[in-house]
Amino acid sequence: MRVVGAYLLAVLGGNASPSADDVTKVLASVGIEADTERVSKLVSELDGKSVEEIIAAGSQKLASVPAGGVASSAPAAAAAAPAAAAAAPKKEEKEP
Repeated sequence: MRVVGAYLLAVLGGNASPSADDVTKVLASVGIEADTERVSKLVSELDGKSVEEIIAAGSQKLASVPAGGVASSAPAAAAAAPAAAAAAPKKEEKEP
């Protein structure tokens, strides 16, 4: 994540296509020793691509991932219904 963050910082700094050296300099500026293998791999995979397009494509992929919020709330609601019914006081009818 540090390498990706450094790459994105270089892009935000105005460098549309940072080199491995640029990413290494960003990391070195905050006292982090860069893993040259990871930096080179990232730069080679992102070479010629727009960061904005990569983020947009990733957002579309994440939108298709099920969140699971709806499925997990149904059993909780079903479990709460009997508890609510048990908590309601029952009216007792007196016989005349």
